Amino acid sequence: MKFGCHISIRRGYLEAARTAARLGADAFQYFPKNPRSLSVKLPIPADARACAEYCREQGIRSIAHTPYPTNPAVEPGDLREATVASLRNDLAIADACGSAGIIVHFGKYKGKDPLQGYKNIIQCINEALAGYSGSTLLLIENQAGEGSAMGTTLEELVQVRKLCERPELVGFCFDTCHAFASGLWPAGQADGWDRLQQEMERTGYWPALHAIHLNDSVYPRGGCKDRHAGIGRGTMGEERFARMLASQSLRAKSGLPVVLETPVSRGSTHESEIQYIREMSRGHENECVSG
Repeated sequence: MKFGCHISIRRGYLEAARTAARLGADAFQYFPKNPRSLSVKLPIPADARACAEYCREQGIRSIAHTPYPTNPAVEPGDLREATVASLRNDLAIADACGSAGIIVHFGKYKGKDPLQGYKNIIQCINEALAGYSGSTLLLIENQAGEGSAMGTTLEELVQVRKLCERPELVGFCFDTCHAFASGLWPAGQADGWDRLQQEMERTGYWPALHAIHLNDSVYPRGGCKDRHAGIGRGTMGEERFARMLASQSLRAKSGLPVVLETPVSRGSTHESEIQYIREMSRGHENECVSG
């Protein structure tokens, strides 16, 4: 696994990668463009390819996160065209940066028929990937259940991917806080992750897992509130993460980017927290070896 955090691109993509290296990270996440707008960024900045080359040289893995307004569940004609154009732009930028994938939230539908919401998501993804020839994947992120129960179960995530025209270009980003908030993550510090991983394998989610957002939760399990906390400082607890990072199956996913989206105080960085989760991972590796 490769550990890192979200990093700003205000000084460019290459500088974001260099910042990750300075923090001791071998992974990072970034917004490919303005995070508060669906506007398209053209042409693709020249330093995107420099970023890709630097990451290859340094062994750094990156992922991109689509802007906040991105909602694949929107109705055709209701921001659908802008959403598709934005997703295509994100894919182009991320592919130029050599990123593993672009993270997109499952989507929220406010209509009366939930089935139409799922149809909208599939159609939106199909349009975004039509004619796409890059290697960066579109990674669907599970949701916390805040405002909508859509995107909170493994079954619906897997089914949406299966029904897409090009499922080989669609994968998943697993958010730990969202899984805990929605109740997807089973109760119990000791065996919660093992049971969840078994369900991931049973449903077919596991092979398409290509990124992880590692976040603790401010609120209790099942509260459907999306509020991140530092690792071991929220209601999920340190042991839950230690068990997860000790998973041999998870560790076998070579180059898997595990990215923090946890809060830091003004003027501070994620450097110490990256080192903390890396040591947590190594500690359990040593325990397994000595055992």
